[in-house]
Amino acid sequence: MSAGDDGLVSFFFYILFVYPTTSWILKPGRFPKKTGLMYAIGFLAILALGKTYLEFQERGPNYYNELNINRASSPLEIKKAYKKMSLELHPDKNKSPNAADMFARVKDAYDTLMDPELREVYNKFGPEGIKHNRRFDETQLLLEIAVYYATWGMLAFVLTLGKASSSARNWIFTGQIVMLIAEISLMLQETKLPGWLLPAWTEHEFVFLMHSLFPAFMNGCRCLGGFLYVDFDEQARQKMEHLDAQNKDILLVLRDIQVNIQSIATRRAAALANPSSSSSSSSSTIVPTIPPSSSSSTTTNNSNNNYNDNNYNDRSAAAAAGSVAAAAGGQVAGARRRRVR
Repeated sequence: MSAGDDGLVSFFFYILFVYPTTSWILKPGRFPKKTGLMYAIGFLAILALGKTYLEFQERGPNYYNELNINRASSPLEIKKAYKKMSLELHPDKNKSPNAADMFARVKDAYDTLMDPELREVYNKFGPEGIKHNRRFDETQLLLEIAVYYATWGMLAFVLTLGKASSSARNWIFTGQIVMLIAEISLMLQETKLPGWLLPAWTEHEFVFLMHSLFPAFMNGCRCLGGFLYVDFDEQARQKMEHLDAQNKDILLVLRDIQVNIQSIATRRAAALANPSSSSSSSSSTIVPTIPPSSSSSTTTNNSNNNYNDNNYNDRSAAAAAGSVAAAAGGQVAGARRRRVR
């Protein structure tokens, strides 16, 4: 299967299986938020690493592994390693049924790595480059890189359309930029990899690893971006609706306060305008039963009592209105504090 076919299979595998499964794990209410997030990340990591491991196993060991050397080995070290391996694997001395095939692979590895030009082609393009007699062409290589990243970039853009996927789209494009810089550095700028970093791997295998993991990275970003998305516009709209409802309640309370204050003012004005109306009616009612000597004082006392009762009622109503006003003031202050937050 070619590299293009591998990429297509990986794409449909992640789109049709991995993405729906991860979305199922991250569905709200299925798991606690942090638990679901950890499950999804673990699922994606295990799946991506397992798939990549199987792909490398299918490719088999590279020429450096065949000779038990590393990519920085000199021609003299390659020759010594080949001599040692050929003695161990020669069909005349090794009775294993696979000895002939293993000896042939060691011979191919030696022939390729001892030729500086073929060794460079192998390091950059792998065994496929040797098989197709490929030569290093910077223009063609740049064109292939541009086609690969443009294709995946368009796919990523289509799969992340919508406001809820904006963060995922940014993550994917950032990952692509990092991959592009790394690939150009490895393939075009003769970047020397550290000796401790997978010493038997070639530049081609590092690029293959990035290409193999990118579909998992893209679908992981899609799932996590949608899961972590917060619609701030919707939150602001809901808060404004809540504040509007509170303002309506406050206006109703203020209207009741205004009505109560007007009622109190009307009653007080009426009491001041007719201070003896109630006392006159009381005195006319009780004159026949009270001696003349005490009727005047009794009338005066009744008038004072009625006036005091009116004042007490007014003060009670005023106190009630004050309490309502204080409650409304508390509600207004609370609404203002919530609006500030």
